[in-house]
Amino acid sequence: MSHTLGLVIESLVAVLLLLTIGYCWLLNKRLLRLKADEQSLKATIGELITVTEIAERAIGGLKLTVREVNENLGRDIAAASAMSETLKKQLAEGDNVLRRLSKIVLAARPSSEQPDAPTLSAARANAAAAEAFADRRRHSGLAA
Repeated sequence: MSHTLGLVIESLVAVLLLLTIGYCWLLNKRLLRLKADEQSLKATIGELITVTEIAERAIGGLKLTVREVNENLGRDIAAASAMSETLKKQLAEGDNVLRRLSKIVLAARPSSEQPDAPTLSAARANAAAAEAFADRRRHSGLAA
């Protein structure tokens, strides 16, 4: 019986040794695959570093462009504001001149006793046109 017990123990050790060899073979395959993945991962990391450097340079260029555009836009807005103020003043002066012209036309209007009836209607037409023009300018927001 001791001989069979030794044979069973030796068989059990042989089976465990075969299982260990099989597991080592499996681990070896996984390690080889991991090493291959490591090389591709290193290549990917290298490409990622290169792309990151390119992106950083591009961001720096964009920041510079934004700064330049901001400065130019600030100057353009300031110039547009100054032009707007100038136009408001000129429109106000034009409106003032138009009102004075309307008053002059009304003051120069001949009385109904004078024989210049066609001149009277032309003067009234001019005054009405000037007033209508001034009203349109005021309502459209172009006059200050």
